[in-house]
Amino acid sequence: MHDDPSPAIKLAHPIIDDDERSAVLDALNSGQLAQGPRVSAFEAAFARYVGSKHAVAVANGTAALHLAVLAHAIGSASALGQAPATKDQRPPDEVLVPAFSFAATANVVLLAGARPVFVDVRDDDFGLDAGLVEAAITPRTRAVIAAHLYGQTCDIEALRDLCRRRELVLIEDAAQAIGATAGGRKAGTFGTGCFSFYATKNLTTGEGGMITTDDAAVAARARVLRSQGEAVRYVTEELGYNYRLTEMAAALGLAQLPKIDARNEKRRTNAARLTERLRVAAGIVTPIELPGRRHVYHQYTLRVAGGAAARDALQARLRERGVESATFYPTPIPSQPLYQRLGYGDAAVPVAQRLASEVLSVPVHPALSEADIAAVAAAILG
Repeated sequence: MHDDPSPAIKLAHPIIDDDERSAVLDALNSGQLAQGPRVSAFEAAFARYVGSKHAVAVANGTAALHLAVLAHAIGSASALGQAPATKDQRPPDEVLVPAFSFAATANVVLLAGARPVFVDVRDDDFGLDAGLVEAAITPRTRAVIAAHLYGQTCDIEALRDLCRRRELVLIEDAAQAIGATAGGRKAGTFGTGCFSFYATKNLTTGEGGMITTDDAAVAARARVLRSQGEAVRYVTEELGYNYRLTEMAAALGLAQLPKIDARNEKRRTNAARLTERLRVAAGIVTPIELPGRRHVYHQYTLRVAGGAAARDALQARLRERGVESATFYPTPIPSQPLYQRLGYGDAAVPVAQRLASEVLSVPVHPALSEADIAAVAAAILG
């Protein structure tokens, strides 16, 4: 058997310019490779860009989410190393999470020793349904993690207002939404923001992440937790982690940050051109930008009528035409084997189930040419 040839048009194509390579080489040549001045500079620049008071750089987006939960003292893991163990058997803290997202959105709740409670999503922005979130709140609910999927903010203003009224922590999984806005305000500033700089993201450092917050205490605790629980080197205050970012990653992020808006705008232009070409496509729902929001198209995600069979047939045709595509995400989180074993088999999330059978992401990245966009559209149209 032979592997399929590399697709002519890839789903993701990170752009690394000469100045970005030079910045990484400068970091290598500096002799300081672990968390140092470049990390601090990246944090400061990122906080200015997003519009938050504090930014804490970490090893990846999952680490950002994990530390955000712990920094708000949610779950039993947040108390480890703080005091002698007790026989307190109180029920675990609950965190409301979207049923349709990358599994890390919920996994970090388990890692913190809390219980994720799955809430269904909307089919227009793929994010949490604020009305269903309110209905799911119990006396044990401590927080809501709201994911901004594919580059558009979820209904984050309504969720922010709800969390304020019900005195809940709001954590934004903004891994796919750097530069996205709602009401003119950037993702990551409505609650405690968590970003990813994974290889395919709009801004990439290969691996990396960032926490944004206006709360100095949350930022301070995240800094301690990311570095083995040490506020002062070799003085362990509490149980922490090695979630530090490297100087090379920070150098790459610093070089890319001034370019993010232009690169996002190219994604938006490519998305508009794809949408225009696909207006005549039968059985295809193209992504929309909702009023008051700015979509940055981390992914251009179609919905294919007819369910998984029709979606998979389209994906096979794209593959034959040399166009890479992917399904983000084919299984709602509560249907994943881990969560089935944990007893989540009865989660009622019909919108998430339907979306998982319909969504298909196709290329929209800034390296696409006009000919590429035409080829992607032609392959979709058949």
